[in-house]
Amino acid sequence: MAYQAKFITSAAAPSQFIRPDKPMIAVCGKSNAGKSTLINLLAGQKKLAKTSSEPGRTRLVNYFDFGEFLLADLPGYGFAAVSKEEKAKWAKTLDAFFERQEDISHVFVLTDIRRDPSVDDLQMIAYLGYHLVPFTVIATKCDKLSRMKQKERTRACANVLGLGEGNVIAFSGVTGEGRELLEKKIAEITGCPRA
Repeated sequence: MAYQAKFITSAAAPSQFIRPDKPMIAVCGKSNAGKSTLINLLAGQKKLAKTSSEPGRTRLVNYFDFGEFLLADLPGYGFAAVSKEEKAKWAKTLDAFFERQEDISHVFVLTDIRRDPSVDDLQMIAYLGYHLVPFTVIATKCDKLSRMKQKERTRACANVLGLGEGNVIAFSGVTGEGRELLEKKIAEITGCPRA
């Protein structure tokens, strides 16, 4: 069952960030990790969040209302083909966003299950851990691997990040695999179990 979701607004500067009146979940990850695909799957809409085969499309913080919670789609990090200035701008936006910890209930960090977490992923996890921001790693694109390989890669990802396996959810935006676990996690975060 999809959430009733709608786009609210995009924020280019901290002054435009939303102060939530309900739980807010942030979605972050490397460019092209599958953030838009995950949002669209949860919403049951193909075009709520704009997907692109070209990494680095999300340059703003995009907010969505999912009824029980707000979702903030953050600019992808670690995209090599953008200018240093653009990268610095993104980093500043992310820093400013995470400074308002009291506004963030949870963070989903997306990483490609087929690859070891990148230096940027490790930095993000270390940052969230240091600032005690609760997070879950979503290992995307699991449809590209066999079940056995998925388990292997989930374990490897958890080991690299120093997390328990329960903190890493294998997920596919194509097949919907892992969606149930994701929705269970969202229910825990929001305190709103789904029917």
